[in-house]
Amino acid sequence: MSGSAREGFDARAAVTRSMLGWGVVAGPFYLLVAVVHAALKEGFDFSRHALSLLMLSDTGWIQRVNLILVGLMVIVAAIGFARSAEGPGRARWLGALLGVYGATLIGSGIFAPDPMGGFPPGAEETASIGGVLHLAFGALGFLALGIAALVAAGWLAARYGRGAGALSAVAGVVVIAGFAAGAALATSTAGIVALWAAVVVGFAWLLVASIGAYRTVPHPDLDRR
Repeated sequence: MSGSAREGFDARAAVTRSMLGWGVVAGPFYLLVAVVHAALKEGFDFSRHALSLLMLSDTGWIQRVNLILVGLMVIVAAIGFARSAEGPGRARWLGALLGVYGATLIGSGIFAPDPMGGFPPGAEETASIGGVLHLAFGALGFLALGIAALVAAGWLAARYGRGAGALSAVAGVVVIAGFAAGAALATSTAGIVALWAAVVVGFAWLLVASIGAYRTVPHPDLDRR
């Protein structure tokens, strides 16, 4: 990997590693903020309501900011993937797909979903353009994330063994199928469970893949390479 080495320090490698670190932080940050918010919100039922519905509450700005901040984190990590040392073609594809995912998280934070499943309490369940856009951003984002996991399967298998590649491929399928099932069965517990699977597995994959990419980047201290 080329870098601007000055006095035994590769600044490019240090920046790339730092960027990939945001891929590790993004998922836990999102889930912690959203779950705590939901747990404290009257009328919210984890078995019936998607986390995005928190945007419709009186403290909805918390979930909006959560989605937008996590989207920015994912975009920074996506740039880190594109800059990473190993497999430039694959790294560019992963960077592009994760960049799309990050952008859709921001879009989902801008456009709120429509009321559903009795949340927020007393709200009329009507369709809106904003709600349709929220769903469209979600569909595009989960599709991009799922494809990223499928694309990364070969790289992870080559570096960490077939098991790692297989798990990445399975994660990709779970992300795409989980969101599809969640959208189709949005008002049922089964749909919410499927959506949770897509979210948790997707962020878990991003965390593991970011660590894997991080390890491909040479240490910025040239004396430790």
